Amino acid sequence: MRRTICAVRRAFFGAALLSASVATNATAQQTPFYPDRPVQVIVSWQAGGVVDTIGRALSQAMSDMAEGRFLVMNRDGGAGIVGAQAVASAKPDGYTVGFGPITPITTAAHTVRGVPFNVDSFEYICKVFENVLAVSVAEQSPFRSLPELIAAIRARPDTMTYGHFGTNSLGHLSFANIVKGLSLRVTDVPFRGEVPIYPEMISGRLDFGLGTVGGARGKPVRLLAVFGDNRSAAAPDVPSTRELGVPTLQPVLAGITVPRGTPEAIMDRLEVLCRQATEAASFREVMGRLGEPILYAGRKSFTEQAQRDNADKVQVVRELGLIPG
Repeated sequence: MRRTICAVRRAFFGAALLSASVATNATAQQTPFYPDRPVQVIVSWQAGGVVDTIGRALSQAMSDMAEGRFLVMNRDGGAGIVGAQAVASAKPDGYTVGFGPITPITTAAHTVRGVPFNVDSFEYICKVFENVLAVSVAEQSPFRSLPELIAAIRARPDTMTYGHFGTNSLGHLSFANIVKGLSLRVTDVPFRGEVPIYPEMISGRLDFGLGTVGGARGKPVRLLAVFGDNRSAAAPDVPSTRELGVPTLQPVLAGITVPRGTPEAIMDRLEVLCRQATEAASFREVMGRLGEPILYAGRKSFTEQAQRDNADKVQVVRELGLIPG
């Protein structure tokens, strides 16, 4: 009898272990490890610029924690619209993500006709930094302050030129806001990204340029003002537009986005990887070299900030009287 009972017990526990093993395998098949293949990180700006440099450093830090699976692809053009559209139209499976300023997302739907996405076409995984815009001139320029530059524009209407990184980009909108607010007359010249602006400005073919604090670093240019309510930690000696009493737009929110509909589990994993990457020594070294503060925000906060930014852009575009082209 005792041997029979023991045999029954062994059979029962064996079946239980087999059942648990089957259940575990089924669960593993239902929720595979992410990422289990390469993730395409679309950077919507030119290779070699600040956004690209930060995007590559962040992707590398994430790859270090995920078996080298985050690979950058540059899809520049249309002031970031080309890359944003590639992300919005991608399969929402976590294997195509976007990195960079969200300006194309929060402005394009209001300024460019036929753009097939809007602020609700994306999920906002993490904010990594804020791309602070700046007005700059070449080192040999006679202008040493924004008020001096504005005075010259008033004195020479329709003769001065400035470069920005794309029609209806935030650089364009930011100075257009000043132009309208102060009734100035100046000619804007759009470029495909920030990088080409500086050679034209340094050569004297442009009077000034709208770029970023990070993009101007190390170049023979002088920053006259940064856009925002406060001075930038990356350029503490440069006054803010609010401080100078001119119309002001806020810095650009920049981080990781994915298409709407991406599974929660994958977004949670991406958020964790992004946060850990911003804490990595390799990423912090790059940001320190660029002079860019890390301003991390998780999904909830970044989503709220993106929605507010979108509402602000709607108001600015309406005030500027811009018609989608």
